Amino acid sequence: MPAKPEPIHIIGGGLAGSEAAWQIAALGVPAVLHEMRPIRRTEAHVTDGLAELVCSNSLRSDDSLHNAVGLLHEEMRRSDSLILRAADAHRLPAGGALAVDRQGFSGSVEAALAAHPLVTIAREEIAGPPPADWDSVIVATGPLTSPALAAAIRSLTAEDALAFFDAIAPIVHADSIDMTVAWRQSRYDKGDGADYINCPMEREQYLAFVAALLQGDKTEFKDWEKETPYFDGCLPIEVMAARGVDTLRYGPMKPVGLRDPRRMRGPYAVVQLRQDNALGTLFNIVGFQTKLRHGEQVRIFRMIPGLERAEFARLGGLHRNTFLNSPRLLDTELRLRAMPRLRFAGQITGVEGYVESAAIGLLAGRFAAAERLGCMLSAPPVTTALGALLSHITGGADHQSFQPMNINFGLFPPLPEGAISRHNRGERKPMMARRALADLDHWLAPDRAAAE
Repeated sequence: MPAKPEPIHIIGGGLAGSEAAWQIAALGVPAVLHEMRPIRRTEAHVTDGLAELVCSNSLRSDDSLHNAVGLLHEEMRRSDSLILRAADAHRLPAGGALAVDRQGFSGSVEAALAAHPLVTIAREEIAGPPPADWDSVIVATGPLTSPALAAAIRSLTAEDALAFFDAIAPIVHADSIDMTVAWRQSRYDKGDGADYINCPMEREQYLAFVAALLQGDKTEFKDWEKETPYFDGCLPIEVMAARGVDTLRYGPMKPVGLRDPRRMRGPYAVVQLRQDNALGTLFNIVGFQTKLRHGEQVRIFRMIPGLERAEFARLGGLHRNTFLNSPRLLDTELRLRAMPRLRFAGQITGVEGYVESAAIGLLAGRFAAAERLGCMLSAPPVTTALGALLSHITGGADHQSFQPMNINFGLFPPLPEGAISRHNRGERKPMMARRALADLDHWLAPDRAAAE
């Protein structure tokens, strides 16, 4: 009889950690899930339950053909996700969204893990680096990682971007930018000479834009966030605008070194967009980190010439966060390059959202279990939501501008040339979703064959 495998340790009992433990145990490997509550509380959690939903009770759209997060739901269901199983069991009326009863959802996840013979739930804080004799560890501690563990991670990664206010700039779908107004050029034609998309502003447009920034409705900090300082090079754009009417023209909106080819002169001010993923389907608005409310961002940023019909893959934000520069630090199996016995999962890897966090937990658990069993597990195809998200955080994103991201169709490889014409543009997302599910089923086929 083969020896029982050594356990895999998971630090953090949120959605990602709970999902990772479930996936590991389902593959026949023991899992020890370490959760510091109630031994050590956080500023945001209310209960001691596993997989507590701290903010909203919504897992967002459940439309698997037209919405990328709905597609991720379906992929996770097909991958035997505990989080989706619990969500479906405790679903509340919410139109096309998947909203859940918080207590029922959390209780269901905890009961399933507690009942599994290969899962041990340990209520304790891991205050510092995981013990050296734990040869396989998944760190899934989320944005509220304990100070001691955050310090240990920082010492391992030599990264300083932990526990600052995370000022996030909006990201725009490239095909929604009006290139009859905008043009490609780098300042003074540096680099390839066309590394940025430039949206020009005349003086009147600029002054109206600055006024809108100052008057826009902004989010308030939570009490436990108020003492955390801004990261020095990442001030919100409305904070800069409040320092003087010309501050932005001498900062992120400076027009120097640029020439509008249609007007054959430099603009009064310019908004620059920089490529954000390897596919070139997403561009971030340079220097436009903000704490404007989401509805205000859409309204105000569509005042920018060339962005009147912009579609946003991610809106800006400002909150305390703990996350890794994953494209630089993690390999394709979510292992820390500097210490491969450590894997990371959930929000700490630079994904945003409940579902995305759980999805990375699902993958981390499967990778860790396969390694423990001496098997090779390929990454899910990049044409799937799981694969696109994994690819983005482990290399697809630009590590120099990496910020947390939700799943969106801009992370997927485009459809084959000619698949979409002006007559069937509305079918782009359903076609990508059908391709994703077909490719996921092929990736899952060995698991299903083994189960049978």
